[in-house]
Amino acid sequence: MSTSMTPERIARRTSAAVDAAVRAGRALGLTVTDARVLHDVFSVVVRLSPAPVVARIPVVLPESEDPGSLARRQQAELDVARWLDEQGTPVIPPSPLVPREPVRHGGFSMTFWRFTEEDRGREPDYAANAESVADLHAAMRGYPGELSFLSAAEPRFVSEHLALLEERPDLIGRADLDRAHREWRVLEPLVRSRAAFEERFPGIEVRPVHGDSPPANVFPGIDGDLYSDFELVTLGPVEWDLAGLGPQLEAAYDRGARRNGMRPLDAGVLGFVNAVGMMRAIALLALEPQLPALVEFVEPAIGQWRAMPFAGGLAD
Repeated sequence: MSTSMTPERIARRTSAAVDAAVRAGRALGLTVTDARVLHDVFSVVVRLSPAPVVARIPVVLPESEDPGSLARRQQAELDVARWLDEQGTPVIPPSPLVPREPVRHGGFSMTFWRFTEEDRGREPDYAANAESVADLHAAMRGYPGELSFLSAAEPRFVSEHLALLEERPDLIGRADLDRAHREWRVLEPLVRSRAAFEERFPGIEVRPVHGDSPPANVFPGIDGDLYSDFELVTLGPVEWDLAGLGPQLEAAYDRGARRNGMRPLDAGVLGFVNAVGMMRAIALLALEPQLPALVEFVEPAIGQWRAMPFAGGLAD
């Protein structure tokens, strides 16, 4: 039985996150007289004015995400974005006005970023964005910090939330869930073990990648495009950043790869990352009590998944 949050409860959650960001910002020395919500889905993103600062506060989280693991993930994002900015890569950087570390206040963990004016009159060019992801991969190759292998795939989250869906036949049918469990048994070992992945895909380099569909996370700033939202930054094959985007954007990436002297996307690895991406999408349904709109987002993906090869074609 659904215990979904009502619009009123979601509004209270958003208000509490905004209040926490304002109080935390002031405690850090920022002048904040107004707060405006820019986005509110998995995270509340709020402009703190007149300080040139944006706070991002995750609000939809799995129960297994404890404060320590969330803070580590946020710190990795801050570190990568700061390093890329220092190398001259066009990114939205952490705010230099506060310490570049996660801040916990009012039960929320948040990060602070430089405010950048958006060019609202420009439609996103996803093909151009996908081609430019190869530039980002080239820039990230030298990142010296420590990252985990395919942490963006969130294997613990997938396993736990597929199990939770056993009690939610209203969200996914038995045949679909049975297939998801069987696919995950094939895919999970390759997600959890770099050695297993490299044995299955010899010659495929594991390297720092964005982790969260970077063609969709290119911010149209008034002074040019900026890479953003590195909250799932990870080690993995470059294919991870093109998962689920289709042949047109894959071809665009390959153009950028050739320009950077990099290899084109590998069809076998694409099958793998596309299948893992679908497992993550299905597992997201278990977060429906926190974000009821997820069902509407995920249902089209499940329709596409039914027509895909089982486990990305990896099963014998």
